[in-house]
Amino acid sequence: MADKKIFGVTALFNNPDAIISAARKVADSGFTKWDVNSPYPLHGIDKAMKMKPSTLGFVTLVFGLTGVAVALFFMWWTMSVDYPMVIGGKPYFSLPAFIPVTFEVTVIMATVSSVVAMFAFFFGLPRNAHALHDTEYLKKVSRDHFGIIIESDDPKFDERSTQELLKSLNPISTEIIYYPEKERYPIFEPRFLVFLFGVAVVVSIGTYLMLNKLMYIQPFNWMDEQQKIIPQSKSEFFSDERGMRLPVEGTVARGFIPYPFAGDKEPKEVLSNPYFPTKENLELGQRKFLTYCSPCHGNYADGDSRLQGQFPNPPTLHSDRARNFPDGMIYHIITNGQNIMPSYASQVTREERWAIVHYIRVLQRAKNASESDVKFAKSE
Repeated sequence: MADKKIFGVTALFNNPDAIISAARKVADSGFTKWDVNSPYPLHGIDKAMKMKPSTLGFVTLVFGLTGVAVALFFMWWTMSVDYPMVIGGKPYFSLPAFIPVTFEVTVIMATVSSVVAMFAFFFGLPRNAHALHDTEYLKKVSRDHFGIIIESDDPKFDERSTQELLKSLNPISTEIIYYPEKERYPIFEPRFLVFLFGVAVVVSIGTYLMLNKLMYIQPFNWMDEQQKIIPQSKSEFFSDERGMRLPVEGTVARGFIPYPFAGDKEPKEVLSNPYFPTKENLELGQRKFLTYCSPCHGNYADGDSRLQGQFPNPPTLHSDRARNFPDGMIYHIITNGQNIMPSYASQVTREERWAIVHYIRVLQRAKNASESDVKFAKSE
């Protein structure tokens, strides 16, 4: 055995009290690279070994808080910035509604990170070649014995003095464990690779049959008949059989201020345009004007409808009356409607309505340009 490298020295005991007493004496001797093996957990063994609190809890805490931050940030960004939606009148960032998902992400990140850290960093796994594997010592401590092993990597380790210390603890037996002559890695053996391939084939075929065949056989037909309402379809749930429902009359969404002059044909006062005629707003107004206004008013607001007599032509927007309208009056007409023109409040947002007003001003000024406008255009 002189040419073999020592892994450690072991001692076997036959009852829990003996192993706890022995562990206490080994810890008092100043050893740091040693361990206790037992077939079941021993109450008080951590104190006897003078074990320090595990740092695994810090890993769980850090990744748990990371889960909280990631979940809340992702939901805030999605619902408030990237694709804001009003759901049930709740604000964009509704913390109570986000708690369940935040809780799940926190638990998943905390538990998964704890398991990965425990096995990969704290235990140093996977280790399929270890000096204790297949030894008589490990077989006994896995059944009905208790053991202590002091590893040779310990700074205080000396083969003779370590053996004498363990023998002084009155063990059943002591044994020197050597490193194996050749480390084995069974995961690279052909039979194990064939086994993995077989498992992959069975799982793949089983998953395919489950998802593509079994789930479409009666009674697994819940995806074919869903309790939902498709747009423009009727619903037998409501007495009027209308699937698309209007908001309850008189209700106002949270954070929404209704238009104060709704229903007034000739309001005594109107709103002021809160937006500047920037390039972006003018381009937005042009797009919305050509989409919603031009079919009746014409592409240049001349009142030359493109509906070929299917609808009465509206008056031109280049008249003195229309040009003298304040911005808020044009906004009011778009929002409230006038004469046979219906309200476009449901089709065009508030921002888009003000942008349309700016674009109408551009058309009016282009049709009624002053001499200074012409001189400015020539200089450009």
